[in-house]
Amino acid sequence: MNSKFSSSDIRSGIVVFLVALPLCLGIALACGVPLFSGIIAGVIGGIIVSAISDSKYSVSGPAAGLTAIVITAIYDLGSFEYFIAAIIFAGVGQILLGLIKAGNVVNFIPSTVIKGMLAGIGIILIIKQLPHLVGYDADPEGDMYFIQSDGHNTFTDLYYMLKYITPGSLIIGLVSLVLLLVSGMTFYKKDKILSFIPGPLLVVVVGVLLNIAFSASSFLKIDSTHLVNLPSMNSVDDIKNNLVIPDFRKWNNYTFWVVVFTLTLVASLESLLSIEAIEKLDPKREKVNVDRELIAQGAGNIASGFIGGLPITSVIVRSSANLNAGAKSKFSAIFHAVLLLVSVLLFPNILSLIPNSSLAVILLMTGYKLANIGLFKQQFKAGWDQFMPFMITIVVMLLTDLLKGVAAGIVVAFIYIIRYNVKSSFEIVEDIINGQRNYLIKLPQHLSFFNKGYIINYLNQVKEGSRVIIDGSINKSTDKDVKEVLLEFVETSKNKNIEIQLVRYAISDQKVAIFNATPD
Repeated sequence: MNSKFSSSDIRSGIVVFLVALPLCLGIALACGVPLFSGIIAGVIGGIIVSAISDSKYSVSGPAAGLTAIVITAIYDLGSFEYFIAAIIFAGVGQILLGLIKAGNVVNFIPSTVIKGMLAGIGIILIIKQLPHLVGYDADPEGDMYFIQSDGHNTFTDLYYMLKYITPGSLIIGLVSLVLLLVSGMTFYKKDKILSFIPGPLLVVVVGVLLNIAFSASSFLKIDSTHLVNLPSMNSVDDIKNNLVIPDFRKWNNYTFWVVVFTLTLVASLESLLSIEAIEKLDPKREKVNVDRELIAQGAGNIASGFIGGLPITSVIVRSSANLNAGAKSKFSAIFHAVLLLVSVLLFPNILSLIPNSSLAVILLMTGYKLANIGLFKQQFKAGWDQFMPFMITIVVMLLTDLLKGVAAGIVVAFIYIIRYNVKSSFEIVEDIINGQRNYLIKLPQHLSFFNKGYIINYLNQVKEGSRVIIDGSINKSTDKDVKEVLLEFVETSKNKNIEIQLVRYAISDQKVAIFNATPD
C-alpha cells in the first residue's frame, strides 16, 4: 500500500472512529446491554468482517435497525447470555446463505428505493442529532426509531429540546459546526498542514478543550450526562468483567430458533441493503460480491456472539462517512476498529471529555450528505414512477423504521412496474381509413391476469361501426380470464356493428392459429 493511500485511509479511519464511537455506545445503551458489547461489535465488524468482505468502503458494526429485535429477543429468551448464543447460530445461518448464493436477492430491490433509503437515513440522522447538538440527550445516540423508549418520538423531541437547552453544549455545537464547514473549504483542503487534520478530529479536539474551559463556569459547565459515556476499563479484570459468555442451554427451545431465524434474515437484508447503497454512492460503481459479504457478516456475528458483542451488519452511516472521508481501501475500516479498541482500553478518561454535541455535528453533516437536495431533484425529474417509491420509502422510514420503509417503497415501485408492463406490453394503433375507424391490437407473447383490467378498459372504448384487428402472431399463452374477456368482446361485437379480424390468434388452449378470417 503506497503512502498516498495509507494517509488517506488513516484520515478516513479517524473520521469513521469518531462517528462509530457514539453509535456503538448509544446502540448498546438503547438495547439495554453492557456498553462494552457495542464496542466489541464495532471492533469485530471493523477487523474480521472487513478482512473477509469484498467491499473497500463498507464498515460493519452494531446496527440501530436491530435495536427492537435485540430488546424483544432478550426479553423472550430471558437473558443476554441466551441471546448472544442465538447470534452465533445466526452467523452460521448467514454463512450458509452466502454459500447457496442467496445474496443476489438484493438485485430485485429497485434502485429508487435504495436511494430513498439513503435519503431517509440522512433525514433521520439530522432530526435525531439536533437535540444532541443543543444538549438534550434524553434519547440514546444511535436510536433510529420513530417511537422512542422515553415515550417521545422523533418530532416531539424537537419540541422538548427547546425546553432543555444546555448552554455549554449549544456553544460547543455551534463552534463545531463552523469548524466542520471551514474544514470543507478549498483553502483548508489545499493547505499542506491543515489538509492532514480531518475536520471531525479538529471538531472533537476543540470540543474537548472548550469542555475543559467551561468546567470553571457554573453556567457553561457541561454535566457528564452530555459527554461520551464509556465503560470503566482500568485493569485486565475490568475487561474480563465486561465480557459476557454465551449460554447455549436454550438451543432446543422453539423461541430460541425464532430469534435465530429473525436475526439471520434481518441482519443479512440490512447488510445487503447497505452494500447496495454504498455501490450507489461510490463514484466508480465498483461491484461487491454479495455472497462473500454474507459469509463475512456471518463470521463476524459468530465471533461477536462468543465474546458478548451485539449482532453485526454493514451500516450505511459509518460506510458513507468512510467513503466521503476519502477511503481508498479496507484499511480505513480496520484502522477505525483498532482505534475503537485502543482508545477505550487506554484512553477512556480522554474520550469521556468529548461532548455529545461535537459528535452530533459530525453525524449531522453525514446526514446532510446522504439527504442532499440534488438527490430529490434527480428523482423528481425521473418521473412519478421513480419519485413516488423514493418518497414513500422516506416517509415510512421516518414514521417507523428502515425495513418497513424499504418494504413500502418496494410495494409502490412494483405497482408502477406492473402498471408500466401492462400498458407497454400491447402495441396499439388507431387510424381512420375510408371514413372507418380501425384498431390494430398486437398481443404480447404472454397475456396474464395483470393485463385483464387494461384490455377491458381499452375494448370498452372501441367505437361502434369500427374495425378491430387482433394480431396474436407472437402470442404463446393467454390467461383464462383474459381469454374470457376477448371471447365476450368477439361475441358481442355484432351488437355494436364492430368488424373483428383475428390474425393468427386462437382464443383457445392451442398455441397454433385456427383461423384468420373476419366473422360472418
